[in-house]
Amino acid sequence: MKKQATHHLSLVLASSSPYRKELLSRLGLAFSVAIPDLDETPLAGESAAQTSERLAIAKARALAGQFPDSLIIGSDQVALLNGEQLGKPGNHERAVRQLQAMRGQSIDFHTALALYNTASDTHQSIVDMTRVTMRNYSDEQIERYLQREQPYNCAGSAKTEGLGIVMIEKIESTDPSAIIGLPLMALVTMLNKEGFAIL
Repeated sequence: MKKQATHHLSLVLASSSPYRKELLSRLGLAFSVAIPDLDETPLAGESAAQTSERLAIAKARALAGQFPDSLIIGSDQVALLNGEQLGKPGNHERAVRQLQAMRGQSIDFHTALALYNTASDTHQSIVDMTRVTMRNYSDEQIERYLQREQPYNCAGSAKTEGLGIVMIEKIESTDPSAIIGLPLMALVTMLNKEGFAIL
């Protein structure tokens, strides 16, 4: 009976990302989407994992006032290359620089997930780490890739779910959905703990 009762809680995705929306849709659940308004600047001394987890929790909690009796999903991803955090490039020039810096290197993508229950004021959170090794591609290949896919809203400038896979030599992960931005396996575990039945 508990699993049925928890469905009185609505499911909300706190994200502007079309990729996260598509991933969550795979679970076949009804959910709302709302965009949290917060500063995503890393804090001094924070690790990539700490930044991503703090922001995932903050995104979920930012919408609490709008969605009482809800389970709010927050997620954030920070890429780390040689100790430096990589954000979304935002434009062509920065994407070129990111891809040049990543060439032949391994990048650690820290994808945090938070599930905030506004009814009980409790949250669960985890950070998934995916290691991506890039190929030794040419500057010409970078230009051709960026012209075709324009991945300027993706941390690391390469969409693994699209043509960006051509730029990648290897992905080491425990959850293939995490690199796209929402660790679905961990989310299922969290929803189960809330008594929110998916099947």
